[in-house]
Amino acid sequence: MIRLDRVTYTYPGTSKPALRDVSLLIPEGQFCAVIGPNNAGKSTLAYAMAGFIPHFYRGALAGSVTVDGKDMRQTPLHELVLSVGLIMQNPFNQVSGTKFTVREEIAFGLENLGVPREKMVERVEEAMALVGIGDLAGRSPLALSGGQMQRVAIAAILAMQPKVLVLDEPTSQLDPIGSKEVFSVVSALVAERKTTVVMIEHKLEWVAEFADRVVALKGGEIIADGEAGRVLGEDPRVIEAVGQTRYSKAGLRARQEGLWPAGGRLPVTLEEAVEGFQEVRRMTEGGGRRMGID
Repeated sequence: MIRLDRVTYTYPGTSKPALRDVSLLIPEGQFCAVIGPNNAGKSTLAYAMAGFIPHFYRGALAGSVTVDGKDMRQTPLHELVLSVGLIMQNPFNQVSGTKFTVREEIAFGLENLGVPREKMVERVEEAMALVGIGDLAGRSPLALSGGQMQRVAIAAILAMQPKVLVLDEPTSQLDPIGSKEVFSVVSALVAERKTTVVMIEHKLEWVAEFADRVVALKGGEIIADGEAGRVLGEDPRVIEAVGQTRYSKAGLRARQEGLWPAGGRLPVTLEEAVEGFQEVRRMTEGGGRRMGID
């Protein structure tokens, strides 16, 4: 569904590439999270997948990007929006500012596509329900909090029903409950609609729980790529760049105290930590031995 082949990109007026020789293949229906420190190239990767590079950010692009069979160089943005939706970090950059109500704002893109009114109403109501903003339908988009406006921006893209959804730190202005709801919505889209999702995110605990795959960037290059447990658990390059989940830190401390299997993988989610410590408790109560010591 998404293919990047040796992509290198340099922004206008700069000499240092934001992406360096990046190759990725993301299949249909996968939830792929992208992590990394600041200035790692994460947003640039999102712009390349959504076609903003090279159509909006000109710069120097080498290599190729293909999404849903469309070559990003050859396909204009107004055609790309039928296949890929981009949700930006700052919702103020995404809300049109031309509509009086949330319902009208979410319908704005559908109006431009000429979607029949009955179908438009159905999609708007469904999108609002998915992100839990039905009670905001009659309010002005410009009178909302940052978190509420972000949900509106997400709903507006969901209403377009793109095959590929690219999210650039969509939970940055949401509280923990709102963040989990966004992850849950995205996960449901993957499961129910086979939507391909690429989410750039710093909240490692939610990434570990929901993402099928994690790609770590640093300095514009991929430093790790694989399932969450392997990438977020003990990869030293990832730990140095972005750290670990709180559950991995707890497991590491337990290992240092002899209370976690010396060769066992560290937990990256709450569920893994609970299961692991329950097993540790059963083994220590049964044999009275410290883990990893016979």
